Amino acid sequence: MTISQARDFARTLIQIKAIQLNPQNPFTWASGLRSPIYCDNRMVLSYPDARNKAKQALISLAENFTNIDAIAGVATAGIPHGALLADALNLPFIYVRSKPKEHGRQNLIEGHFEKGQKVLVIEDLISTGGSSLEAIRALKENGLEVLACLALFTYEFPESVQRFKEENCPLFYISSYTILLEEALATGYIDATQKDILAYWKNDPKNWYQHLQNTTVS
Repeated sequence: MTISQARDFARTLIQIKAIQLNPQNPFTWASGLRSPIYCDNRMVLSYPDARNKAKQALISLAENFTNIDAIAGVATAGIPHGALLADALNLPFIYVRSKPKEHGRQNLIEGHFEKGQKVLVIEDLISTGGSSLEAIRALKENGLEVLACLALFTYEFPESVQRFKEENCPLFYISSYTILLEEALATGYIDATQKDILAYWKNDPKNWYQHLQNTTVS
């Protein structure tokens, strides 16, 4: 994965409106957190060119590993990208639910797997890393060896970086928030002032909006 590929993918996310930036009128996440960015990588699936870029980039990242036995997607958004990668590499595919199925066999992990298999975990977006790491722990608890987590995009929150480090799970991604801001500025999507606000959010997502309001008032 090269810097030019990461920048190209970031531009693609902007072009298909998978990512939208609005520091003045932030979005509200399900958690209640105010955010100047909205990321919906499911949009990638609707655009063949973007979808192929994501697939080829994941293939490139997967080439860093040997003896991969299976690909594991994180439900739900990681499932299609994981399936595309598994198909391209001719490998088995499984996926991890957010919670066990409430009926039938009550599976948490869907698909056939065997203990000791080495898997790559596929996620569409890394924010705090919570859901991804829950899936990774579930795989480990079921006897699978997790080689790494591959994601389409990461916000690069310090919290997520620390969490993956503590779990001893390498994280690789196609593009990142830092690169996105550079491309958004270069293409005129945002100006320098907006870029500064957006950069502040990455380092303090819980308090950035109050900081913005205080700065505006002063």
